Amino acid sequence: MKAPLDRRQIFPEAALPDAAALLDEGRAMARTVSVGRSPFLEKFGVASEAEYKRRCMIDGRIMMHAQTGFRDLDKSRRAWADIWEALDKAGYRVDRFGVSLDWNMGYPRHMRKGMTRGTGLIMDGLEDWIKLTSMAPAAAHFGDFVIGFPAAFENTIAALQAGSTSIGNLGQYFTFRQPHWDDDVTTTAESLKAIALTAAQPVEVMVHSNVDDGFASMFTDLACSLGAILIEQYVVDELCGGHSTYCFGNTYAKPLMRLAFQRAAHQVTRAPGSMIYGATTMYGANHAANYAALATYLRVDIYAEKTKPTGHAVNPIPVTEAERIPDIDEIIDVHMFANRLVELDEPLHGLQNDEEIDRIAATIVAGGRQFRDNLLAGFAEAGIDVRNPFEMLLAIRRVGSKRLEELFGPGASTPGRLRGRTPLVRSHSIEQVERDGEVLVGRLPGADRAAITGAGLRACIATTDVHEYGKILIETVLRELGIDIVDGGTSTDPNDLAAMVADDRVDFIALSSYNGVALDFVAELKDEMKQRAIELPVFVGGKLNRVPDGSNSSLPVDIRAELAEAGAIVCTNVETMLAKLTELASRRAQRRDKSTG
Repeated sequence: MKAPLDRRQIFPEAALPDAAALLDEGRAMARTVSVGRSPFLEKFGVASEAEYKRRCMIDGRIMMHAQTGFRDLDKSRRAWADIWEALDKAGYRVDRFGVSLDWNMGYPRHMRKGMTRGTGLIMDGLEDWIKLTSMAPAAAHFGDFVIGFPAAFENTIAALQAGSTSIGNLGQYFTFRQPHWDDDVTTTAESLKAIALTAAQPVEVMVHSNVDDGFASMFTDLACSLGAILIEQYVVDELCGGHSTYCFGNTYAKPLMRLAFQRAAHQVTRAPGSMIYGATTMYGANHAANYAALATYLRVDIYAEKTKPTGHAVNPIPVTEAERIPDIDEIIDVHMFANRLVELDEPLHGLQNDEEIDRIAATIVAGGRQFRDNLLAGFAEAGIDVRNPFEMLLAIRRVGSKRLEELFGPGASTPGRLRGRTPLVRSHSIEQVERDGEVLVGRLPGADRAAITGAGLRACIATTDVHEYGKILIETVLRELGIDIVDGGTSTDPNDLAAMVADDRVDFIALSSYNGVALDFVAELKDEMKQRAIELPVFVGGKLNRVPDGSNSSLPVDIRAELAEAGAIVCTNVETMLAKLTELASRRAQRRDKSTG
């Protein structure tokens, strides 16, 4: 297979770390670090969560996953205890807690105090990890900012000793970047040591990957998304001797495709799945409407696990999640809802016909295997050692999702299509975002559209974190309006963004922010721009909140007023930005008229 990749371009370094030595270092740590006992392991008499999952699969039990991530450790501990107790009293069970660590936890421990904090949980020493996992007999799932980050090895050690046997997030390794950290070689080395440590444990420790946090959210073909699972399985299981597991669901809003993907993965994976995440892209500001979305995806997931179990826990997400971190009582309520739905839903299963689902799943499986094989062949031809897990991980990360799909996707080559291919099974996520953008422009009054289009504006678009859908939406809108776009990147740093706009003339900056860091980012960006004598409008939208320092609730608060005070143009929706752009275009036209008058 001919693939225009070159090892020298992917790995410009004179030398890379020795993968065998890194694996040996990780395995050696297993002589002193092992899985600690926890209330979950003790209560259910299992050596690992994987063993528990297999029991549930045999028994036909639907597991439930609750996600918590309050900044304050004491509130997170109270949440575990209160949620477990409330559901237990009702005759239900939360089987596992997912821990939303703050991205600050991805840095080595000695660096954390000087780095930006988001809205998630921040812990200090091992005692904090153990304090959390001791609060309820539910499995502890550390699925954010552990494996895949600069602190991967030290955080994995703590997670294991606290009794966790489900640790991630390998998907985040491929797409996330810590602000002010550009050393992807060290990140890869620490992650490889962490994977080796899990593989060397005497019990089965699952290396978790949320494919929606990884490249799958940017693929246009669900076959490539399944191929990503197969590639991670190859690296973790075959090259490192570990146990890979996966999660999906955040961006799977179409019930048919959600079920088909579960069926496809059921055919190719080895370890039980971690959880099927809630379809959070279906949520908006209307809570009543969100309940319809909640019921829709839960019914699909319940049916999937009842009829062809993969071991995934079902994940009911509170309807407030699109706005802020849900509080304890909201998590309890949504789990009551989900458990009752399990009881009511089973009689409907006999009405389901899986013939169409199975056909789609078969296409996804065949295409996923082709994508994996194409990638391995293309990498080998480029000079990448496909038996070296370090080279595999770093090459995949550096090449990136868009290029991987363009080069190795199983769909037929189709010039003019996104990624240059016709998907075997289309992923609707990106196309839906683009359609939303086109609709927004279509609603714009003709005079306003003409004014913006005729102004000859140039924009720089960036994100403060890894969440890229907001950026894609704005790119679509501006592209439809004929505005020239400079790509400021994802997870960009304020100093780098300021340097970019200083070197490349633009008329405004548009920022998308979702991780609770917008205020700090804007303040730093404005300072960097001032130092460079740059005066530009800065539009900012997304989830505009933060957890205040010293908060006793750990809940984020709205920061739109503070952002405006810091000099940003706050956009609660795209329409707000379009109105401001119309004003900007009108002012430019007036200046042009004066200069020519």
